[in-house]
Amino acid sequence: MVAMSARPNQESAAPQTETTSPHRAGFACFVGRPNAGKSTLTNALVGQKVAITSNRPQTTRHTVRGIVHREDAQLILVDTPGLHKPRTLLGERLNDVVRTTWAEVDVIGFCLPADQKLGPGDKYIVKELAGIKKTPKIAIITKTDLVESKALAEQLLAVSALADELGFEWAEIVPVSAVKDQQVSLLADLIAPLLPQSPPLYPEGDLTDEPEMVMVAELIREAALEGVRDELPHSIAVVVEEMLPRENRPADKPLLDIHANVYIERPSQKGIIIGPKGQRLKDVGTKSRKHIEALLGTPVFLDLHVKVAKDWQRDPKQLRKLGF
Repeated sequence: MVAMSARPNQESAAPQTETTSPHRAGFACFVGRPNAGKSTLTNALVGQKVAITSNRPQTTRHTVRGIVHREDAQLILVDTPGLHKPRTLLGERLNDVVRTTWAEVDVIGFCLPADQKLGPGDKYIVKELAGIKKTPKIAIITKTDLVESKALAEQLLAVSALADELGFEWAEIVPVSAVKDQQVSLLADLIAPLLPQSPPLYPEGDLTDEPEMVMVAELIREAALEGVRDELPHSIAVVVEEMLPRENRPADKPLLDIHANVYIERPSQKGIIIGPKGQRLKDVGTKSRKHIEALLGTPVFLDLHVKVAKDWQRDPKQLRKLGF
């Protein structure tokens, strides 16, 4: 079933519910190839940045729970790393995270970009999804703002045919554009009835259960990913060592001191991150500080250092130290 609103450029209104309708709450997981738009969609549904985004694949390394509060339901969105053929121990662990998450959620959303044809990676994921019998599966065609209607129609037919070929049926097929905010609310409307009856699982106002230090580290890593060479993003990890209020500050002028380390794998990568005369690292600090201050609601002093953790993606001891 393909879900489209009557007016493609406007959000559909949420369906009217009777006062006696039971409240629903549960977990929905977005899966797909790396860079399929999962994090951007999570942020659009929540209405605030809770997952980092980048035009580089394999940006997400932690499952981020974004929480959508509605009168009739509470959607807890689990954003996972992109499933991919692993080349490192880190890659294997990221794939394990995806499969573990699939086993624990109430709804699975398969994200496929509208501007990319179905490839071997997509077919590999859908084949794995076909083996999960009881969990409802929604196909979400992302980035619809990048294609004409003819290409979108072809993509809708292709994803429908793939499910037929593997012997299962999508609960829904929904085209969305998170960037243009098209059909994002409709997607939430379609997920909500598939969740179990339950009171809210998180307090009103909570947007994520990700620890603040982890979110701050991710915002720094997002800024560090911008503009670096193709091979470097997978070599960057960030650990926040300390977050403490500055002592002896006036009550109306608080300041939070954040000390964080940016880890890379080889000494030769250090210059790429720091940049000429330290300018690149300074830019990373400036960009990430703005997002951190918006997240925490307080002025921040950000102290960044670049350190080498040799071949950390392949070293179990280093992976544990960096939180994987």
